[in-house]
Amino acid sequence: MTADAAALGHPPLFTAALMMRGIFQEARFRLTAGTGAQEGHVNPKPTAQPLEAPAAEADLLRWATAGSVDDGKSTLVGRLLHDSKSVLADQLEAVARASSGEGPDLALLTDGLRAEREQGITIDVAYRYFATPRRRFILADTPGHVQYTRNMVTGASTATLTVILVDARKGVVEQTRRHAAVAALLRVPQVVLAVNKMDLVGYEQSVFADIAGEFTRLATGLGIPEVTAIPISALAGDNVVEPSTRMDWYGGPTVLAHLESVPVADEVTDGPARFPVQYVIRSGDVRLYAGQVAAGALRVGDRVTVLPSGRTTTVTGIDVLGARAELVRSPQSGALRLADDLDVSRGDLIVPAAALPTVSRDVEAAVCHLHERPLRPGDHVLLKHTTRTVRAVVRRIPGPGRLDLNEIGQVALRTAERLAFDQYEDSRRTGSFVLIDPADGATLTAGMVGATAPGTPDAPV
Repeated sequence: MTADAAALGHPPLFTAALMMRGIFQEARFRLTAGTGAQEGHVNPKPTAQPLEAPAAEADLLRWATAGSVDDGKSTLVGRLLHDSKSVLADQLEAVARASSGEGPDLALLTDGLRAEREQGITIDVAYRYFATPRRRFILADTPGHVQYTRNMVTGASTATLTVILVDARKGVVEQTRRHAAVAALLRVPQVVLAVNKMDLVGYEQSVFADIAGEFTRLATGLGIPEVTAIPISALAGDNVVEPSTRMDWYGGPTVLAHLESVPVADEVTDGPARFPVQYVIRSGDVRLYAGQVAAGALRVGDRVTVLPSGRTTTVTGIDVLGARAELVRSPQSGALRLADDLDVSRGDLIVPAAALPTVSRDVEAAVCHLHERPLRPGDHVLLKHTTRTVRAVVRRIPGPGRLDLNEIGQVALRTAERLAFDQYEDSRRTGSFVLIDPADGATLTAGMVGATAPGTPDAPV
C-alpha cells in the first residue's frame, strides 16, 4: 500500500530535494548511531571526523528548521542571526519598521514574501548564510504549515542537521511526526529537538522532559540514530545563543553552541569513491574524463572499474582546477586520465575496482510522486541517475497499483540498459534518481534506491 500525502505532507518539490543531494550536482551545488536521546536531557555523542576532510567543507554546516506552524522556526532563526551579530544594521532597521509590536519581529528576517508577512506564516524556504569564529553556516528556514511540507523536504534535502521545533504548550503534534518521518526518509545525519516557548510554560523541566521522551521514542521507531534536545525560548533568547538563567536545571549546550560543535559528517567524504563522468575532454591524443566526485576519493595509481561496461584500468593522472593533483575527493570536481584507451562517455561511473556498486536493470525504491498524472505499472519513463539517463518501465507498484500526486510508496522498475547504483542508505547521491516523462520532459517521480517509505510494509513503526 502507499502512504498518502497526509502521512508525509505535500512534497511536490521533492525532486529539487533529491537533485540538490547529488542527482544534478553539476548544475546544483548550493548548498554513528549513538545511544539515542535520554528522557528530558540529551547530549550528542560526537563521532570521528572523516580523514582528510576537505578544508572548505570541514567548517561548513548545512542545517534546516522544521516543525509545525507557529512553533517559532522563523523567530528562532531571526534570534540566532540577531544575537550572533549576523544581521546588518540596515536589515534590522527595515525589520523594525515592518514590525507591528514594540520590538523588532525577528521572524521577518527570514519571512520576506509579502504573503508571508500578511498571513504570519512561512511559505517558501528562506536560505541564510552566516558565520561565527568557529564555523560557517548555510541554513534553510522551512515552512511548518502542512500545505508547504514539500518545501521542508527541499530545505532538509541538503542538510546534515535538522532542527525540529515543538511548541512546549502543544507537545509533539501530527506535523512534528511528519517532519521527523521526512528527516528519517532523507537520512539527515543529525536531528535536534528544540522545545520552544518554554517561557509560556513557566520554564518547567517536567514539560521539557515529557516532550523530549515522547519525541525520542518516535525518532527511535523511525530509525533516527541520534537526537539532541534543547529547551529554548526563541522570543526571549533563552538557550539560543546565550545560556538561559531561567533554566538552571538544563546543563546542555545552547542551539548555537551545538551547531558550532556538532561533527560535520557526510557519507560523500567517506566510503568508496564514486565518480560520475560528466564530460569527455580531448587534448591532442589524450582524453580526460571530467566530473564531480559524488563520494569518497580517487588517487593517482588507483585501480578502477568503469561501469556499466565493467572494464578495469588505472588512474594515471588527475587534474583539479587546471593543475595536476595526486587525488580528488568529494565534493571536488576534476578530470581523470586513465591508463587504457577505453570507451568511456557521459553517464558512466568510475569506481574502485575493489568496491563496486550494484549493476542491474532492476531497481526497487521508495518514491514520491510529483505529477498530476498518476504513475501506473506499464508506464514508460526516463530514469535520471547522477549524469546518466536511461529508458525504463514501471513494472510494479504494491498496494492500489498507482501513485497519485504527493503519494509516497514503493516502485519496481526495469531499465533498458544496465545501471550502476548504491543503496540510498549507503549514499544519498548515487542512491537517488528521478523519473521523467519522455514526451514533455516533466519530472514525474523522485526515488531512493532500496529505501522503505513510511506507511508501507516493512516500514518502521
